[in-house]
Amino acid sequence: MGTTWAVKVATDSLDGERRVALDRAIGDQLERVDSLMSHYRQDSEVSRFNAAGPGEPVEVSPETLEVVALAQEIAVMSGGAFDVTIAPLVDAWGFGPGPSPAAVPTDEAIAALLDRIGHDELVVDPARSTLAKRRESVSLDLSAIAKGYAVDRVARALEAQGVERYLVEIGGELRARGQNRRGEPWRVAIEKPRGGDEGSTRVIGLESGSVATSGEYRNFRIVEGRRVSHTIDPRTGRPVAHRLAAVSVVDTDCARADALATALNVLGPEDGWRLAVDHHLAALFQVASPSGDAFEDLATPAFEARFPSGIASDEAAR
Repeated sequence: MGTTWAVKVATDSLDGERRVALDRAIGDQLERVDSLMSHYRQDSEVSRFNAAGPGEPVEVSPETLEVVALAQEIAVMSGGAFDVTIAPLVDAWGFGPGPSPAAVPTDEAIAALLDRIGHDELVVDPARSTLAKRRESVSLDLSAIAKGYAVDRVARALEAQGVERYLVEIGGELRARGQNRRGEPWRVAIEKPRGGDEGSTRVIGLESGSVATSGEYRNFRIVEGRRVSHTIDPRTGRPVAHRLAAVSVVDTDCARADALATALNVLGPEDGWRLAVDHHLAALFQVASPSGDAFEDLATPAFEARFPSGIASDEAAR
């Protein structure tokens, strides 16, 4: 998946044989998700689907079908702000697997690319375990949900090995269960975006659930002297340009938190906030001031109810 990962297990003893078994279980899950959902690998299920013709049902694994079905659910919920057919736009703005273009796409190019995407162009058939596309130009990019799904898979693999206290993190998305070795909830730091003081905005104690964050403060390009966010709005074909610097979502499953964080980030500080509140999502919005040198934390009622004692801290997750 082209990112880092870490797994922490709270236990008094972890002998060589058990450690090897856990390492193998974790590695198997990471390789499985990557082999199915990577759009960088030519042998993945996603790449096989992307190469298929229109109307051609492609048989896929239960895992891929599950992820695409969840993605479609979030797409409908967000009014198209989350869309896993966004790959052509991601490539055009220089955030795909190919070489980065030297210039931003023209208005005409964006209009043409918008005709090539759309979550309603996917046909998901759970009964036959197949995916199909209505138009040849449609392709999948699961990068905004696959990391969260991999976190969930690793967490379930640990539980199948009898591990009840863990913290799993892949590319910044994480899932926790139980308590750390000090008998406290796992401490999870939500990082400040660019321009703020170093350190975290808030540290929350997590004993059950997942946290995913979407923001443009780490992944961006400078093209023709302008900062271009990696978060592309599927509805406009352009990078987001609002003042929402980052949004973190807490949910039971990390795949859902991952997709929801992206959707809210695309929607922005007003529309995203309304969606989060209307759906009772536990979310923390970090909104930049007009000058961009300060940030305001806006926590939804569900977030505040779950984490009333969240505090500012420089301490990372542990």
